[in-house]
Amino acid sequence: MMTYKKHRIPARYFCAGVAGDTRISGRGQQAGYATGCWNAALIQDLIQREFGKTFHVNYISTLLKNLGFSYQKARFVSDHLDEVARKRWRSRQWPAILRSARRQGALLLFADEASFAQWGSLGYTWALRGEQPVVKTTGKRKGYKVMGMVDYLSGRLFFHGGTERLTAKRYCAFLASILKQTSQPIVVIQDGASYHTAAETKAFVAAHADRLTVHQLPSYSPDYNPIEHLWRNVKRAKTHNRYFPTFEALVEAVDAALTTFQNDPAAVRQLMGSHLEATANCPRKAA
Repeated sequence: MMTYKKHRIPARYFCAGVAGDTRISGRGQQAGYATGCWNAALIQDLIQREFGKTFHVNYISTLLKNLGFSYQKARFVSDHLDEVARKRWRSRQWPAILRSARRQGALLLFADEASFAQWGSLGYTWALRGEQPVVKTTGKRKGYKVMGMVDYLSGRLFFHGGTERLTAKRYCAFLASILKQTSQPIVVIQDGASYHTAAETKAFVAAHADRLTVHQLPSYSPDYNPIEHLWRNVKRAKTHNRYFPTFEALVEAVDAALTTFQNDPAAVRQLMGSHLEATANCPRKAA
């Protein structure tokens, strides 16, 4: 164990003190640095500045891992995020929606759309050190746009793909196809995309109010939509680091993945997780 020669104090105590500092949970600027990224060298400097002690950067990395930190990529969060509205939705609106859907025997559908590009997408993969993997690409910017809805209670998946632009007309046609395939009430939870809230969509919902109810997610809250896990899984498994010489090859790969999930609702349920269930205090029932 590395210790300070003068005071014989384990090095982890100093790193724990730095890790407990709220500044390290934020960005480097909060501690007076001109960068938004924390790395071992920066934390080494912070320890030197705050405690007058120096450790090797490799040792600091190991200690930080042991303290529960990991080196990870940040994600964007909108500066328009309304945490009050998000909290209200999770603690009040969502539990009420869930209870009502169960009481009606309804499909509780989370709606969203995803675009899969022919030029591909990149993801992490193992490779020899110093030899960055390369993936061929056509460079074509043609995208396969998929509308999807997944039943939170059963894992049943509905999807429709195409190349045309996402519009209210297309969204209403998708809703109509789901109504035709089913007989029970349908509760849809959607985000604020323009085609979700367009006058044409509102008119369609009103015309089918006997079976169709729509609720809005709070703004800028994709993390509240469990179908996002499905999109990420499909991209990771079927489009990351893959070469699609033709658009048809892309469509075939995406449709195959979605059809597999469509035929395995239990896998979709497992993929969605249960973070919203915990909030609603209504444990998910077995299908």
